[in-house]
Amino acid sequence: MQPQPERSRNRRRIRPRRVAALASVSALTLAVSASAGTGHLAPGGTAAGAGPVAALDRSSTLGPCLINGHPAVQMSEGIPTPGGYARSTGTVRALTVMVDFPDAPGQGKAMDRFHEFFPQTRKWFRTSSYGRLDYRPSTPIQDWLRMPKAFLDYGIDRGAPFDPGYRELVQDIIAAADAKVDFRDYDLLNVLVTPNAGPSALDTVLSVTFAGNADAPVADGVPVANASFVYSRQDDGSGTYDRTGYRVLPHENGHVFGLPDLYTQEGGGAVGHWDIMSEDWGANNDLLGWHKWKLGWLDAGQISCASGTGTAEFTLTPLARPGGRKLVFVPLDARTGYALELRTREGNDEAVCRPGILVYRVDADIDTGMGPVTVFDSREDSGGCTRSPNVHAELSDATFTPGETFKDPARKISVEVASADVSGTYRVRVTRG
Repeated sequence: MQPQPERSRNRRRIRPRRVAALASVSALTLAVSASAGTGHLAPGGTAAGAGPVAALDRSSTLGPCLINGHPAVQMSEGIPTPGGYARSTGTVRALTVMVDFPDAPGQGKAMDRFHEFFPQTRKWFRTSSYGRLDYRPSTPIQDWLRMPKAFLDYGIDRGAPFDPGYRELVQDIIAAADAKVDFRDYDLLNVLVTPNAGPSALDTVLSVTFAGNADAPVADGVPVANASFVYSRQDDGSGTYDRTGYRVLPHENGHVFGLPDLYTQEGGGAVGHWDIMSEDWGANNDLLGWHKWKLGWLDAGQISCASGTGTAEFTLTPLARPGGRKLVFVPLDARTGYALELRTREGNDEAVCRPGILVYRVDADIDTGMGPVTVFDSREDSGGCTRSPNVHAELSDATFTPGETFKDPARKISVEVASADVSGTYRVRVTRG
């Protein structure tokens, strides 16, 4: 049984709204053995997926918080991220091609399709990483890249990694692009498929990422190990697509950097809109602080490991702002722990409707898409505080505010939100019995 938060104030009940088909529209990740392969399309490239985290000594003060899962876990939340994924710090070059088919010719100009995602995706990563990821999309081929076979003939479905249809598609992309592209020059591949190929995203989302896959087809002597495919437009008819439709790509690219899916079969119910790896429809949202540490966007000095007994007090600054302490982690064992961070309505977190301390459990022993992260709701069954399209409303007011306490009686752990000041920083007290 999961520990329940203790609430000391009355809850305001808000009528729940129906969220559009979150379970059926979540994008799928197909990941294979993340410990193999290259983190770069070029030979000798380095997989800096975990950035500075990889250099941490487990005997350091943060050592007890470097949780890890079993090697068989797909896309574990453990730190550091294993090799095989694309780099997530410094300059990252994303080869981006726009693809169409004889039975689904590209509609309009190929570069119009490109501009559905850029420069928004580049800006999103720059903001989320505090400038530590310089994401550079490249389009050496600016026309539609026509495949030799009809889309239906490839049999594209939500199947296994590089099943025969996908393998053939990737091989055909490589062959069609080879004269103009040296794949060794890039860290990852984006394939933007013409939206009229395949079903509507309202029916099923085919968008998929192959990450850390050393068994991928080879181009210019290197496996195309980290590749994201985007199909139909994630347009729910609410009129927000121009502002939010690009977000499927940073979600998919999150996988090439080693991040798992946080949604479950029930949709966004475990994490809601607190991480783009949970929900990528609707209004903007950022990554969890745990993921920013995992990607090397936070320094060791911005993390506190609350592993000792007794009471300790910490000051947290808003996750959206550069500088300051961002994350307090309370390890439970070598695999799991509680994370605390301050979320406010700024930066990529424009959908935050109740600023406060987000408390969530991270389990490095749970596979991608099976619920490796669980957010604890300070106001269960409230209906939430947002009406943004395609946002899981129930967890939108999950944060804890001054005077509220999260408790895990079985482990004798409590987190009290002590205060907030005019600068926007919060003080939290963590007690371990």
